[in-house]
Order: sequence, then structure tokens, then C-alpha cells
Amino acid sequence: MSDTGTGGHQPNWYPDPMGRHEYRWFDGTTWTDQVSSHGKQSVDPVTAPAKVPVRDVSPEKIASDLAKAGITPGQVTGGGHLMNEPVLVVNQKAKLIELNNEYAISDQNGNQIGAVRQVGQSAAKKAMRLLGSYDQFFTHKLQVLDQHHQVVLQLTRPAKVMKSKIIVQDAGGNEVGQIIQENMMGKIRFALVSNDQKFGMINGENWRAWNWNIQDFNGEEIGRITKTFSGLTRAMFTQADNYVVQIHRPLEDPLRSLVVAAAVSVDTALKQDARGFN
Repeated sequence: MSDTGTGGHQPNWYPDPMGRHEYRWFDGTTWTDQVSSHGKQSVDPVTAPAKVPVRDVSPEKIASDLAKAGITPGQVTGGGHLMNEPVLVVNQKAKLIELNNEYAISDQNGNQIGAVRQVGQSAAKKAMRLLGSYDQFFTHKLQVLDQHHQVVLQLTRPAKVMKSKIIVQDAGGNEVGQIIQENMMGKIRFALVSNDQKFGMINGENWRAWNWNIQDFNGEEIGRITKTFSGLTRAMFTQADNYVVQIHRPLEDPLRSLVVAAAVSVDTALKQDARGFN
């Protein structure tokens, strides 16, 4: 369902088109003020939708990041959608203080084809994030949007003490699988799991987890995640991160959704720990 579209949908909970909560109740005709986040229902008036994160780096920066990752635009083409492009460039929105996790997703030609926004945060939680590094003790909820602002994936990173995991759901709230951190020391590894079956792995290539290789269950590399320098000016004032994602061949679900989810959430999975691996 699009941000404002309502035709042909049955009464049900759908991802909140206002971008503030996980779900909002659609009564079969119109959106209502009934919302739900973190399993708790509340009331929030139907007002103007929250802004979709917009990329705040230049096309030249995108081109530079691709070059650093060894990618020549146009060598491999995709279908033009977030879920079928072979190259994704993920840019975290630069902020002095991060109270909401926000990312823009571009294709290899510099076109923004998606975004990630955090939903369901209470005012109290934002205040806690402002006062200190408590992010690892909070549950984080993210929506992955395509270029039409439609939710394609929903991500939940539960509060953690030690190891992290990401629960991946489709737009309807059905679980696709999980991204599960397997170790804490050395080169960090994540398993890509669906219905208790391991479909692949994400392996950090050094202990600080700057770069990652993505493998299928046979151990064949199917993709890479390369962290690129945000630029001196941005680095001085923010901790905004930038990643280039390469997917070497077309993938079927659930692996495709898990790989895309990992590409846009590996930063959230690790960075929210103040002890940090980022």
C-alpha cells in the first residue's frame, strides 16, 4: 500500500504511511488514528506524513564511493528497483546528534531508489539517546522504503546486551528471516537464517568490521559491503557512515531480502553498541 493509496485494501493493520509508527489501522475506506508500535496500541491523529530521508551527499560523492569499491557503473545493470539492483549505495543522514536512524539508498547511477527511516520511537527514548550512549539497550524499528515511498521491508533490532540480531519482515509484517550475530570477538560474523535454516553468512573482514563479504550456504561469495570514508568535513562533525553494496548475481527470496536488509542494517546492528565495532 502506498503512502496515501487506499483502494482495494481490506480493513487491517498496515505499515504507518505517516512514518511515525510501525502500523496504522486502515478501516477499508480511510486511515484511522489507531496506531501500534512495539506491540502497544495508541492513538495518533492522521496528519502530514513524516519526511522520507533524502540523500545529503552529491552525485560526485556517489561516484567516488563506487570507484573506491572498484565498481564501474553500467557494467552490470538491474531492474531499477531497490530489490533488483546489483549495486546499492547507502548513505547515513549526517546529524550532529542522531535521534533517528535515517539512510538514503542510491543506485550506481546516482539515483535515489530507496530510504530507511526509524519508526515507533517515544519522546522518552529520544531524550535518553540525547543524554547518553544507551542505544544498545533499546529496541530499534526501521522501515525500508522504495522510490515510491512504499514499505518493502521492516526491520527490528531488539535491545541487546551482548550479541545483536535483526528480525526481517515483509511489508505485511510476515517474518522473512533473521540476521544473527554469531560472535563478539575478532572478525564479526552474521548468519542469514529463515525458518531455522541458514541461507548464508556475512563476514567482517577485519575486527573493526569496515568491510564485509556475503556468502551463500555453500560458502560462495554472492556480494560485498564496503564502507567508504564520509569525507573530512562530515567526519569532523558527524558519525555518518557510507556503504557500497555489491550483489554479484540475482538472488531468490528469502536470501535476497536478507541480503538487502543486512546491507542497510549492519550499521544499526553494530553501531548502537557504545563499545562499538564500527
